[in-house]
Amino acid sequence: MNNSAERKAIHRVAPLLFFFALLIYGLFIHPVFVGGPMLSLEVLILIALSFSGIYLLSIGFTWKYIESHISKKVKESVPVLLILFSIGVLIGSWIVSGTIPMLIYHGISLVSPEWIYLFAFLICILFSLLTGTSWGSAGTIGIVMMGISEVFEANLAITAAAVVGGSFFGDKMSPLSDTTNIASLATNVPVFDHIKSMMYTTGPSAVIAMILYGILSQQAGFDKSDVSNIETVAMTLSSLDQLFTFHIVLLLPLLIVLYGSMTKKPIVLTLLSSAWVACLLAYFFQDFSFGDIIQTCKSGFNTQYSEVQLTEDASVLQILNRGGLYNLIEGIVVSVLIFAFIGTLEVVGSISFVIDYLFKSLKKKSSLIASSLAATLFTNLTTSNQYATSFIIGTAFQDKYDEMEVDRKVLSRSIEDAGTMMENLAPWTPSGIFMMSTLGVSSLEYAGYQFLSLANILIAFLFAFTGIACFYRR
Repeated sequence: MNNSAERKAIHRVAPLLFFFALLIYGLFIHPVFVGGPMLSLEVLILIALSFSGIYLLSIGFTWKYIESHISKKVKESVPVLLILFSIGVLIGSWIVSGTIPMLIYHGISLVSPEWIYLFAFLICILFSLLTGTSWGSAGTIGIVMMGISEVFEANLAITAAAVVGGSFFGDKMSPLSDTTNIASLATNVPVFDHIKSMMYTTGPSAVIAMILYGILSQQAGFDKSDVSNIETVAMTLSSLDQLFTFHIVLLLPLLIVLYGSMTKKPIVLTLLSSAWVACLLAYFFQDFSFGDIIQTCKSGFNTQYSEVQLTEDASVLQILNRGGLYNLIEGIVVSVLIFAFIGTLEVVGSISFVIDYLFKSLKKKSSLIASSLAATLFTNLTTSNQYATSFIIGTAFQDKYDEMEVDRKVLSRSIEDAGTMMENLAPWTPSGIFMMSTLGVSSLEYAGYQFLSLANILIAFLFAFTGIACFYRR
């Protein structure tokens, strides 16, 4: 490579290398080795964006030209921003209407200690599918399941693993999930095609996890008659009953989403239609004012809207305080900033250059898929952010997938198989920290029992090397 070619290569990779170095330091080295907190991802991306813009100016590009690329790329983020706003409003409206509390109420009532771990897994699958959020599921029914497990003196590490696995199942498979929609957007794959593709790896993984949690539940030998005091569960049910009025019609918002999903109606209109119907139900069935309902849509539900005073034993219901228009603001800000940064990279073709250089020797489709899995795993565990990972890997690999005639829905699936599903196993990632803080069990303790993610990554690589469910076009 002559000097001119070397300079051109440096110009192409310098902004990208600076970005990775910044993320690795701020989200990995600083918290793990320096002992400080993880640095703000939004600020780190903004610093990288600033560096990239200044660097491009210094090598001869005009700001108008740079800005045009940024604007073009940010424009692509509008669909996902609308979805994220809609999901936040939806979650808040489902809570204030009593839809989610009613499902939690009846979910608790169905729990049998003889199948405690399997129940924890299945109930969290249900709620994560309904809400599309792993954190929300773990922070609601997940906490309740941990409380029930303590009463039954079950293994909390196994329960936590079942809760996390079940919660992340919906974070992948629900059309309401932010990571699902972002992975779809980052690879330009329709969201329902993306979900269908994930069923090939996540479906068998869920079956394996169910079998193992069932075996562990039976081996534990729990007996409901041995438990004399379940006041915490009773108090939780009683408080839910006092806070909300339950009626079968409260399932209508859920049915709207299911209908919209099955008939492939526009996702934003489906979510908002469900949310507004839920708000009407809240007004007619619940003891909340119109102002409380509107405030919930903006800032999320708050148990203080009710005149019912929760006892200390029922304080677990504080986990209902979530949702609203600003609920997913972090994901929204990250999405805009990462799109803007990628826009600057496209000025000099940074990502395509790096991918061509690193993977130009790839001749097999299996190697391409395995490489995208490995790259996703590395990027996610070092940047600790699935949003950034989705856009980086999606932009980096989609042209190579097209060139080698592998359907992009395999790429979008790989981003979640090695990204969304694996993030919760690392203690330094936001998901790992959230689960430890919420469930009281470190990811290092529950990782070995988190069968869904462990089976999922193994199946993903197995399919990559065997060609099963890889949708080759020739």
